[in-house]
Amino acid sequence: MEEAAAVPAGDRPGPGPAPGGAGDAERIEDVLAQPVVAAVEALGGYGGLVYLRSPDRRSLVLCVVAGVPRSLLKPWWRVPVGGALPMAEAYRSGGRLWLPDERATMLRFPQFTAALPYSFASAYQPVAVDGETVGVLVVLRSATREPMGAAAVARVLHDAGRSMEERLTEFVRRVPAPAPAPTDADTGTSAAAEAVAYRTEYDDQPVSVRLPTPPAHTLRLGMVEWDLDSDRWWADDEALALLGLAREDFGGTTADIEAQVSPDDLHELRACRSDARAGLRIRSRHFRVLDESAEDGRFRYRPVELWGHVVRAGPAGGLLVGALVDAAGGVTAVEAAERLPDGLFSLDQDGRVAYVNQRCVELLGRGRDELLGHYPWQVITWLRDPDYEDRYRAAMLSQEPVSYPVRDPDGAWLGFVLYPGVHGLTGRVFRTGPPAGTAAGPVSEAAADPGTALGRASGGAAGDAPPGADPAAPVPGAVAAPRAGALYHVVQMASVLTEAVTVRDVCRAVAEQLLPAFGARELALYTVRDERMYLLWESGYPKDFLNAFEGVPLETELPGVHALTTRLPLFFDSPEALSSAYPGISLDRMAAWSFLPLVASGRPVGSCILGWETPHRFTADERSALTALSGLAAQALERARLYDEESAVARGLQEGLLPHRLPSIEGLVSAGRYLPGTQGMAIGGDWYDVIRTERGVALVIGDVEGHSVQAAAVMGQLRSAVHAFAASGNPPQEVITHTNRLLADLEADAFATCCYVELDPDTGRAFAVRAGHPPPLLRHPDGRTETLDLVGGVMLGVEASALYPVTALTLAPGSVLVLYTDGLVEQPGSDIGTGIEAVRRTLAHSGTDSVEELADKLVRTARRAKDRPDDVALLLTAYRRAAGP
Repeated sequence: MEEAAAVPAGDRPGPGPAPGGAGDAERIEDVLAQPVVAAVEALGGYGGLVYLRSPDRRSLVLCVVAGVPRSLLKPWWRVPVGGALPMAEAYRSGGRLWLPDERATMLRFPQFTAALPYSFASAYQPVAVDGETVGVLVVLRSATREPMGAAAVARVLHDAGRSMEERLTEFVRRVPAPAPAPTDADTGTSAAAEAVAYRTEYDDQPVSVRLPTPPAHTLRLGMVEWDLDSDRWWADDEALALLGLAREDFGGTTADIEAQVSPDDLHELRACRSDARAGLRIRSRHFRVLDESAEDGRFRYRPVELWGHVVRAGPAGGLLVGALVDAAGGVTAVEAAERLPDGLFSLDQDGRVAYVNQRCVELLGRGRDELLGHYPWQVITWLRDPDYEDRYRAAMLSQEPVSYPVRDPDGAWLGFVLYPGVHGLTGRVFRTGPPAGTAAGPVSEAAADPGTALGRASGGAAGDAPPGADPAAPVPGAVAAPRAGALYHVVQMASVLTEAVTVRDVCRAVAEQLLPAFGARELALYTVRDERMYLLWESGYPKDFLNAFEGVPLETELPGVHALTTRLPLFFDSPEALSSAYPGISLDRMAAWSFLPLVASGRPVGSCILGWETPHRFTADERSALTALSGLAAQALERARLYDEESAVARGLQEGLLPHRLPSIEGLVSAGRYLPGTQGMAIGGDWYDVIRTERGVALVIGDVEGHSVQAAAVMGQLRSAVHAFAASGNPPQEVITHTNRLLADLEADAFATCCYVELDPDTGRAFAVRAGHPPPLLRHPDGRTETLDLVGGVMLGVEASALYPVTALTLAPGSVLVLYTDGLVEQPGSDIGTGIEAVRRTLAHSGTDSVEELADKLVRTARRAKDRPDDVALLLTAYRRAAGP
């Protein structure tokens, strides 16, 4: 949770002069502060955030934080736009989100829950300017509070979003415009859009905004003067009110003051005079004065403090000038806390120690001055454990008390209880016994400190860092235990990589996670092949800059190669450091770099290179996190490489089973298309064929269920069987009946659908059989298009004795017959009938007579889909009528 040095990644946008003064600069954070606070209060929340898009549009950057420690959110200062996170989803979709509890969050965003496994509610409202989404408002709420309905949340978010959009729109109009942008003809982007983008982008550290403090005791202070020689007093109205005196009743004498002081405290007042005459400062002299303000008319006393010093006024003597302070709140509360038998401490909004009582000092073994103003886990080494810091994170994000035991270096057990609030946290520490099943005994402070040798895992490196490289760079196997913030990146990356299947998927995931998370601007992933380095993926580099490094051998003196061969991560915080280590190396506009080895199961996989635009100090947390993440990336790349190789074999098998070309038959023009699915092995059981028969030609399409090598193998067997039965002169009904019986006898635990149409090119007469397959489409010569209502039978392989009826058709010259599999017409969440109708309309409205162009049109939507759960097969046949004898 330590914050890195404040090194902005770029100029803060939109700081133009405010109308009120030449020296002032209006900032976008100031514009957003009030709407965030209002949204938190309206939703009954405890925290609010505003994310704005980064200049490169890859990230959402945290701009304003209210009610939550800024340092606690350090891992989420930048989040990838493409990430599986609720704020990114709200930004991409432009729709608001309401996650009322931990379960709702887990169901929608399991990766987010894996990184933040705490119970809290959250709401997300996209914020737009001139119709363009520029950021997201986030409100955090305790899940244990009285639930709010989705409609009520939506109203609050709508109003908050509108208020924020109005303020941003006014801000965009007030701030001076940037340099003239290219014209519409050059970029397609208007000057107004360029201005909105410039003024609403953010690339700096977040600004904290304090939520309104609940009403508390008002500090009262009055000024007094005490002439030490004449013993006369002067007091302002507030001082007299604290003394319980009216001005008309005050004679200005010490006797008037003493009459108001409790008899038990008269010594304190007189001691003030003695100290002042001795030239000493008066510091917090505490006494009680009579207070007759009680409604019941009974006397009571109010504690006050006197502070002051003597002002010499020549030979006449001295004058004590001071302040009388109402001590009814703070001092009394501190005294009460000091009398408690338990340790008591308070952390401010950022998690730093703001108060500790004496008992807490004794239990923790650290002085008050050592603790105040610091994070407790920085000062107390045996609290330097991510688990303890995570308890603090859980308390602040759930806004619920958290308790846990801790063993100190002497073996004594302490109980900690954390009571969170929007303005900080109060904690209690007390002696307790060991948890059940835990052995008691002393623990050395070295062993309890993960930053020491005993607190780290031992291990060696396969080489030494080159001269000029940062000698503090951790090596794999000897990395200090990462803190909770660094662990977030590891958990998030692991979650994302579990869904990455291909090498391209892994590269995209690594880029989308690492660049925003660490504020880097460039990324390159290299792989090893034949003892040389080849580029897999790059992002942010100047055009052609990396060409010179393509295919370099592993003996080359380059940091990316050296990191892999020595298996040491290298970090350079400036161009001078990199040039010193590798003289003559080509540099681009970056100013800091990390070179991470990618090693999986002891096998070198490649290197990952990150670049920063400004000099960058790599903290211990960053080094640990980047080293761990490079290991995850290496494992994922190796797994994806094997998957790609297996997929290539599978695709080759399927391509070998499909017809390489369709036979040329007089009077017919046919075209086929096949698209593999995008899930699993990207191989399925769809096929099509055109077969010459004794009575004409058979047009066949089929689909074996499943997506695997087994499905492709069964498809090959069925295609061969249909081809053999058709070529042997069997009529359509018998071809399908025999094929069904064969599949049932194979006991392959697979079913298939099929549509078989035998057509006579001379007459246009056709006989069709359908076995559980989607109905064909027919476009007539006049453009009228219909779905053919063929009587169907059960799927192949379900019942060995099943019968399949035959439907007779007649095709007119100029007709087009379309056979297809369900992958073309099925979409998740949509009825198959809707998909068939969409294809029918496309077929009807197509003006082309080319079956090749028509086939491309029909599969265009499926081809462009990023997520295609099923493979697609399509067979088009245009009937032209065979020439007469």
